Amino acid sequence: MRQEFTGRLVRAGILAALLACPGLAAAFDLTLEVRGADLRDRLQAASRLSGLAGQDGAEAQEIIAAAQADYANLTAALYDAGHFGGVIRILVDGREAARISQLDLPGSVARVTVSVETGPAFRLGAASIAPVAPGSELPAGFAPGQPAQLGVVRDTVRTGIEGWRAQGHARARLSDQQITARHRADQLDVSIRLDPGRVYRFGDLVIRGASDVRPERIREIAGLPTGARYDPEALDLATRRLRRTGTFSAATLSDAETDGPDDTLDIVLDISDRPKRSFGFGAEIASFEGLSVSGYWQHRNLLGGAERLRFEAEISGIGGDSGGADGRLSARFDRPATFSQDNDFYVEAEALRRDDVDFTTTRVAIEAGVVRYATAQRTYEFGLGLVWGRSEDAFGRRDYSLVTLPLGVEFDHRDDRLNAHRGWFLDLELIPFYALSGIPSGLIANADLRGYRSFGTGDRLTLAGRFQLGSLSGLPLAQAPADALYYSGGGGTVRGQPFQSNGIDLPGGLRSGGRSFLGLSGEVRFDVTDTIGAVGFVDAGYIGAESFPDGSGTWHSGAGLGLRYDTGIGPIRFDVAFPVSGPGDDGVQIYIGIGQAF
Repeated sequence: MRQEFTGRLVRAGILAALLACPGLAAAFDLTLEVRGADLRDRLQAASRLSGLAGQDGAEAQEIIAAAQADYANLTAALYDAGHFGGVIRILVDGREAARISQLDLPGSVARVTVSVETGPAFRLGAASIAPVAPGSELPAGFAPGQPAQLGVVRDTVRTGIEGWRAQGHARARLSDQQITARHRADQLDVSIRLDPGRVYRFGDLVIRGASDVRPERIREIAGLPTGARYDPEALDLATRRLRRTGTFSAATLSDAETDGPDDTLDIVLDISDRPKRSFGFGAEIASFEGLSVSGYWQHRNLLGGAERLRFEAEISGIGGDSGGADGRLSARFDRPATFSQDNDFYVEAEALRRDDVDFTTTRVAIEAGVVRYATAQRTYEFGLGLVWGRSEDAFGRRDYSLVTLPLGVEFDHRDDRLNAHRGWFLDLELIPFYALSGIPSGLIANADLRGYRSFGTGDRLTLAGRFQLGSLSGLPLAQAPADALYYSGGGGTVRGQPFQSNGIDLPGGLRSGGRSFLGLSGEVRFDVTDTIGAVGFVDAGYIGAESFPDGSGTWHSGAGLGLRYDTGIGPIRFDVAFPVSGPGDDGVQIYIGIGQAF
């Protein structure tokens, strides 16, 4: 009995001590009362108290500090919404938060009530900004009679300054502003004065930071037009060129603090290198194709000029029903800023072995060319290659050698390459080839078009579509290299259908690929949480013996459901699909990989 009583006494003492210690508190209740305009969501997002509400262990000192800061936070939110006569009260257990001294904090906080009277919505009375650079497009909301939102005023100032900078006035700044709230008229008068300063020309590129890339190569890659009139777009372009190399972990351009001679302005480059060497690996598994594993090793600054050397290896078809295992080895060398700042020169070599149900092929190829970055969204590629190959299929064995002239253009207007929510993507490829031996000459043409559109709060619902087209012309089906023909079915074309299950049926139960291909895919993607997503999809594919789809070939289709887990660098994909129509009906197929299907 005595031990039990002593234990209770100790526990009671500990509890009393915890309750008596300032700053140790459990979760508190928060009430937000808004009267006037419907600004609850905006105010809640601006409030520090909202972030603390419901958290166990929030200290009284932290709660009161957040409450006192919220006077300014909520006032700023009201001003941004155009309400300049609001009244804010914040009661902490019945006491006004602004009157609580840091020397007299309560031991705990149980309840906080935030009361906001938004007051009337103001409109702009007088609204002027001068001088304005020719061609500047000011926000439409900065005009008399428009809602008086401070965000619009800030955008107007920024646009005015950027307009002068685009004209070469690098030191343009805000020189004066007068903002007057006329409460009786519910109007806000705004007068903004800008100081354009003088016109500058680009001076030297001053490199600041440690880099193993030679300074002259850094300047070649950046391509800053020394001596030309100052232009912020030239700075953005130089930044993209440097980051595009993949060699630098940081590359930031800024104006020098002091002016140079003869109205020049030096540009300071803060730069640092990524690790020179890196390696990685990947894996993907499908129920029919089996396991695919791949890996790479690369050097990002091989010769001291940001040259890249990359080796890749891949083995696919492990444990699958799509034939034997396939293998691929490749090496690629890239040199940025060759011939001009926006050209990359490359040399690539590849050895490939494929062992599929309907054919086997071995190929060795070497190619050299130029990648031209016309804009941030448009890229061209030109190359010249040699190919030696051997293929065996239903038509027999063919040994061949080719000269190829690959040509390509890519348009990428997606908001995110790995997990797009809006925009579009188009990849066009033409590969004319001249046969040195074994087969006739011909042309390969491929197109891949993708589009994305999102709806709802936070773009949680996304519709994605894809159209694919392939064509081989200039030579008959019986003389074409087996790996240049098209099949449909599997993760890259029609999910739910076995890998390459749609082809051309030949006499004697034999099959081959076709000379034309059409692919259609649609997905409905929904973000269940910030990291978990659900997907419903439908795919269809067409294979024809003709060079261009004319409807005489065969269609098949599949559909299914999937889950996505966003890792921050791309989603992990898990899809379960089943056949809907056409050849290749073989039950449920499962696909696991990294990144969206398209």
